[in-house]
Order: sequence, then C-alpha cells, then structure tokens
Amino acid sequence: MKYKQLGHTGLYVSELTLGTMTFDNEGGSYAGMIGATGQGLATRMVDLAIEAGINIFDTANVYSSGVSEEMLGVALGDRRQDNLIATKLYNTMSTGPNDLGTSRLAIMREVEGSLKRLGTDYIDLYQVHNFDVTTPLEETLRALDDLVRQGKVRYIGLSNFAAWQIAKADGVARLLGTERFASVQSYYSLVGRELEREILPAAMDLGLGTFIWSPLAGGFLSGKYTRDSEVSGRRAAFEYPPVNKDQGYDVVDALAAIAEEKNASVAQIALAWLLHKPGVTSVIVGARKEAQLIDNLGAADIVLSDEEMARLDEVSALKPEYPGYLPVWRRGDTLFGQLHD
Repeated sequence: MKYKQLGHTGLYVSELTLGTMTFDNEGGSYAGMIGATGQGLATRMVDLAIEAGINIFDTANVYSSGVSEEMLGVALGDRRQDNLIATKLYNTMSTGPNDLGTSRLAIMREVEGSLKRLGTDYIDLYQVHNFDVTTPLEETLRALDDLVRQGKVRYIGLSNFAAWQIAKADGVARLLGTERFASVQSYYSLVGRELEREILPAAMDLGLGTFIWSPLAGGFLSGKYTRDSEVSGRRAAFEYPPVNKDQGYDVVDALAAIAEEKNASVAQIALAWLLHKPGVTSVIVGARKEAQLIDNLGAADIVLSDEEMARLDEVSALKPEYPGYLPVWRRGDTLFGQLHD
C-alpha cells in the first residue's frame, strides 16, 4: 500500500480508502439499493482493510441514517487512534426547516451527532457533502474553522462541488484567513471521466487532495456486466452513476483483455487505472461481500504499463467540449495550432 500526502497538508493517507456506505444492520435507506452488511461483516472488512495497509475510512451522517457511523466506530474500537475517519454533513436525516445544508446551526449540530455515533472526540476529515446554494460560504467556513480550533475536527474537505465552487471556496477561505479545504471528493471512473474537464485541474492547481467515489461506476466495471450478459446486482436496483453503455462495453472489453494478460480481475484493472492517474490521492472502495473487498484490495499491487494506460485512455476518451477543442498556442520554442478570426 502506498501513502500520499493529502493536498497542501502534512497528512498522509493510503491510496485506497474503505467506504462504509454498505454498513447497515437495520435495513436502512441504502440497503435496498446497494445492499447491506451487518456488524460482524463490517468489522471483518475493517480488519481486512487495516491488514492491507488502509488507514482512512469514509462515511457520512446520512449513510443508513447514522448507522454507518455507529458501525464504523464499533469496528475500529481501540484502533481508532491509529486510523483516520472521514465523515460528511449536508444531507438531512429529518424534515425540519434547518436540518439541511451547511449553516452554522446545522454544522454545530451535525458534528456533535457524528462524534457521538462514531464514539470519538474528534473527526480527522470533516467534509461538506454538497454545495449549499442558500448558505454563504463565509458562514460555512467560519463554522468549520471554529471546529478545527476547538479540536473537534482536524481537516476539512468538500464533495460534489463544481470547479468554480471549489475555486470560490478556496478563495473565500484565503480572504477570511480561515481553515482551507484540504480535499475534494468526486466521482471518477473509466466510464465517467468528466472530472478531468475542470474539477481535477482545479483541485491540482489549488493543491487539494482528491478522494474518488464509485470508481467501478456502481458495479458496471466489476466484470459482471458485458454486452452479452447483465446480471442482477446493485445496478439492477440502482443504476447510478449513469453510463453510456455503447462506449462502456468497449471499455469493459479493453479491461477484460488486460485483466486476462495480467491474471487479474476486471475490477482490479479499473481501480489500478485510477491509481495511476495524475491528481488522484485515494480511491474509495466498498463492498457487500468479503470476497469483493479482497479483490478490490489487490488493485494496489497492479502495475499498468504506459501502453496499457494508453489503451484504456483511448477507449474511454471524453468527447472534446468547448473550450477544450480550441487550438492551443504556446510561447517559446514551439507554436501549436493556427490563428482564427
């Protein structure tokens, strides 16, 4: 397992993160869509992750209405001090007018709830789950800064922000002199490369770390789905993130060919591709079964050649969009493109 510096901080995180959305022993809100693991299996998965070298675990207040946080806290037990917990707030677990979002009121309330459920007195990485269009960033950042100063939170991150929102948040924090966001959590996969247009360049330019969610596109890149066979599974009940299947099956074919050459699984190659991409700090893996997690953990040992990366890049390439298709001019020895009126 490799460890990477988290953005502009001095914190190092494993290149794989264990996601705990499936941690649910009560048949909660996510169980019907993505499956659920009871406490016994959840603890086993945490054990396997730690044995493999993973040192960070991702959850959220809304996952199974807080049950995921509770189960993660139990699974870590007395190992909590040696591992990092990342959780999130924004989404509501009730229907009050102030329950949703990242107002000072919501932040101060939700952090206490997460601390209690996790059984800890601090959160290593506290992430804003979505951009709040109604609360000023100044209010959100000042509240999060207070949590850091109080010692309840070590670092702050954001998730599912557009590039301009990431840049604005960083600029406001610098202007106010508050704690800056250290990381971006976003969707990225071989069949979902939109992150490369603006979000990833923004994160890299601002010195932010990245956590990648749904790296297998909700199971589409697990190896179970091909042109000739779509088995039952998570995507049968919850077809998300959306996939362009015409191109997606070409990607699966390319993955399968490389997987056969390397005696690896399709999922391992899909994860390894992400681990080789510039700007990726840590890839979040999760599973409903022990065997799935063991297979995913094996991706950390896969080395892809430049030729193999090029094959996967080509088959999964994004269609150029404005302004990306404009000719590029460079000052210096070499000039590219041509002048247009």
